[in-house]
Amino acid sequence: MNTSDLNREACYRAVLAKDARFDGKFYTAVLSTGIYCRPICPARPPKLENCLFVPSAAIARQLGFRACLRCRPELAGTEPFAEGSALMVARALQRMNDDGAWNGTSLEEVAAQLGVSGRHLRRLFGRVLGSPPTALAQMQRILLAKKLIAETGLSMTDVALAAGFGSVRRFNAVMQRHCGCAPGTLRHTSASKSDMVTGITLKLPYTPPYDWAALLEFLAGRAIPGVEAVQSGQYWRAFELEGVQGLVEVHPDPVADQLLATLHATKIPPVGVIVVRLRRLFDLDTEIIRIDQHLSTDSLMASRVRARPGLRVPGAWDLFELTVRAILGQQISVAAATTLSGRLVAALGESLTEDMARLSNGTGISRIFPTPAAVVAADLRSIGLTRAREKALQALAVAMQEGRLTASAHPLDGIIKNLCELPGIGPWTAHYIAMRGYRDPDAFPHSDLGLLRALETESGRPSPAEMLMLAEAWRPWRAYAAMRLWAQP
Repeated sequence: MNTSDLNREACYRAVLAKDARFDGKFYTAVLSTGIYCRPICPARPPKLENCLFVPSAAIARQLGFRACLRCRPELAGTEPFAEGSALMVARALQRMNDDGAWNGTSLEEVAAQLGVSGRHLRRLFGRVLGSPPTALAQMQRILLAKKLIAETGLSMTDVALAAGFGSVRRFNAVMQRHCGCAPGTLRHTSASKSDMVTGITLKLPYTPPYDWAALLEFLAGRAIPGVEAVQSGQYWRAFELEGVQGLVEVHPDPVADQLLATLHATKIPPVGVIVVRLRRLFDLDTEIIRIDQHLSTDSLMASRVRARPGLRVPGAWDLFELTVRAILGQQISVAAATTLSGRLVAALGESLTEDMARLSNGTGISRIFPTPAAVVAADLRSIGLTRAREKALQALAVAMQEGRLTASAHPLDGIIKNLCELPGIGPWTAHYIAMRGYRDPDAFPHSDLGLLRALETESGRPSPAEMLMLAEAWRPWRAYAAMRLWAQP
């Protein structure tokens, strides 16, 4: 079966037969349950109209589906594609998820960023997924609406707005057609009524193991004063999306394999975008068992994996924010970079509303991270930056404003090249940004002093060139190896 051109009827026949010969060649994303499965899943097959067949588990996750606990699709072997049509669709999905770009107008922009026409991209969606982008957008809205109905006490009107439906009437019609009942009947719990100011809590499931302590320690050391905070085992941050200010607090669920994210906002924010950002910030969609198994085959990594299984690569809430923080951190200590980032926020960041500031719970969070426009117009030397660093930050801000730097998925070499064309960004910084901002699993800042020290022996530490040679055994997950070397020197 050609994994770039899946036939719905053929795939469904393979699912009904539970034919093991198709295992790993495609996955079934089930709209009625929100999970994705292997063709050999022992569960009762879903109806064909509820099935979306995809060539990759990664695409299923990008569309918002979670892995089945019975057939464990995340462990089904190597992903079936590395290039071609399916990879182009995966990149488009990442870009669309990052910005909530799920409408016909923005698809043209996404296509242009990927170097193809909108017509060609629509054709690829039809070939690879059997559905146009508009149908996938509706599917994502349905999945998010069902999640909000099940997990929160929001009114149906607020659910409709948060899930991205244009009107309550359309929300009711779509949900009635899909579910066969009014959306209100899907709420089986006695959840108390809630609103965005008092807060709603969403569940963010992951596949264990998950080293929350290590990830939180990493974020705590790099938290931007006034914007982020880590306290009492929880992560807090302020945000502004589509003109809506808010706060989010995240902590692990003590009884289930999931994080709990509580959102507070001045009005209904783009909840779907927030969920995607949180899942990437906390690296929740990684098939960590497969990565740990591979790294364990190398003698330099085996003991480190045994000591701390489930170590993730922290992502980023926002590419601009992370890149600014990375530039500020060059050739100075983490503490000094934190001080500089705090000054930047205090000088240029927009203040939180009174309601949001009151809900920050003594974390010190009071502002939104500055926009590119604010950075371009500012005199950054007044907060202690050198002229070279001011020039680097303002060039970055202009690149963001002009759309020359986006979080879209690209080959690693292309990411590094684009970043290094900006003043003040060299290979080390570019690889660090690729690790966290672009979520590239093979990014590797091989000249980093901390990495070199971690492999130091009585005969000395490796050179950067020798580090690159050692890291060949860790491909395609060198970023996860770097995290282990930083965490366990």
